[in-house]
Amino acid sequence: MGALQILLLTYLLLVNSESKKNVVLIFGDDAGFQMGAYNNTACKTPNFDKLAARSIVFKHGYTSVSSCSPSRSVLLTGLPQHQNGMYGLQHEPHHFSSMDAVQSLPVILNTAGIRTGIIGKKHVAPDTVYKFDYAQTEENNDMNQVGRNITYMRNYVRQFLQQKDDRPFFLYLAFHDPHRCNNIPLYGQFCEKFGNRQPGMGVIPDWTPSYYKPEDVEVPYFLPDTLTTRQDLANMYTTYSRMDQGIGLFLGELEAAGHMNDTLILYTADNGIPFPGAKTNLYDPGQGEPMMISSPLHKESWGTVSDALGSTMDFTPTILDWFGVNYPQYNMLGRKVQLTGKSLLPVTVNPDTTAEDFTYVFSSHDLHEVTMYYPMRVLRTTTWKLIHNLNFEAPYPIAVDCYQSPSYLEIINKTMAGEKTGWFKDLEHYYYRDQWELFHLDSDPMELINLAYTSEYRDVFTNMQNTLLNWQNVTHDPWICSPTGVLKEGKCMTLFNGAKQFGRERRSSEFLGAGSL
Repeated sequence: MGALQILLLTYLLLVNSESKKNVVLIFGDDAGFQMGAYNNTACKTPNFDKLAARSIVFKHGYTSVSSCSPSRSVLLTGLPQHQNGMYGLQHEPHHFSSMDAVQSLPVILNTAGIRTGIIGKKHVAPDTVYKFDYAQTEENNDMNQVGRNITYMRNYVRQFLQQKDDRPFFLYLAFHDPHRCNNIPLYGQFCEKFGNRQPGMGVIPDWTPSYYKPEDVEVPYFLPDTLTTRQDLANMYTTYSRMDQGIGLFLGELEAAGHMNDTLILYTADNGIPFPGAKTNLYDPGQGEPMMISSPLHKESWGTVSDALGSTMDFTPTILDWFGVNYPQYNMLGRKVQLTGKSLLPVTVNPDTTAEDFTYVFSSHDLHEVTMYYPMRVLRTTTWKLIHNLNFEAPYPIAVDCYQSPSYLEIINKTMAGEKTGWFKDLEHYYYRDQWELFHLDSDPMELINLAYTSEYRDVFTNMQNTLLNWQNVTHDPWICSPTGVLKEGKCMTLFNGAKQFGRERRSSEFLGAGSL
């Protein structure tokens, strides 16, 4: 019996002797590691820190896709975006949508007799796939009110918890903070002025804003340490205080309803923070996410930091595991659908687990906005990361909200003026990437030295590439033959379009003999 099987058996023996009922899943919008639980002492987050103190904290949590709607679709289906069909953003003019046949978490749970609710930002479609019993979202509320006004959200939480329904429940609380604001300059870059009691800004009764000066913030390594960037981060920190105080309100409602000791609480976010090098990227600043799981059945593990690798693709298997609900058997596009994520509950039993399933994660990205076609497939382990950039001949596209940020505009303007940016890379290397990127994360945590085209690491590359291709095959990836072939009747047919054939200099898979099944 393997280590993972032993962990699962131990967990099942424990939970079968205890009562377990409910799940609360809390989701940040473009939220990163700006909290005390992840060693950022500049951004004051007492409620996040309290949640971390009663949770397993994942040092290595990752998103399956660094984009809003696709990430939410993975969270709620357990299927990578290339399999569930939510290839890009849901709202117009992008208009992406999951496949009609997808079986989502709320639908599966409802069939099993579990009450479901969503409060906050939904941003996935169609409604028939992502159907909740109780729904207060941007579809029937103002987005800022239902995603940033923590008093407004708290009242809905109370309403949901006070419903006369004895079924176990799954409640999904999805913030719109700290996403950049759609109403600039009125409310500020991050809507940090929204509800702050200043003239014209409205009032959020339960929010006492925290304000920061540029010199107060911690600048992460992937951003230039300039006054412009510091002010941008300071504005974002203020929205963290709103989200943090919301966490306190929501958990207070859960406690008042008597559910703190029978509810699994999970927290993570959709993608990296909305700054250059993070959001929409699958380098660690875009792929890495805060991740916490608070199990009332495993208090002995509270406050522990785990080195296990977890993914947002693991949340559906985890929640199904908690409720003891099996994933349904069904086909999509003529092929059997299966989850490739794993339950994270064994980590609550043994935070120090070394089981193989907790040593790697996959990520998959195709678009963000409809114009941003840049498919990537990623395998990350404890030591290595392999990125396959399928559209590598094109410049890397930039999301509008990231482009309009003062931090990014400063990099562009300084580059155009021939001035030093203070950034850890230049725009040319940010925009133009090799088809394959291989990074040794222990010696190169900033992911700057691509080892994919060095003979010394050929075996590492080949093994990881095969693992990645196998996963793409199991998850029915339509892009599995790209960019050098097309998929026909389960086989990759060559397009004869590579760099060698036409004398191009860009480094592609041909140097490695890669790219086909």
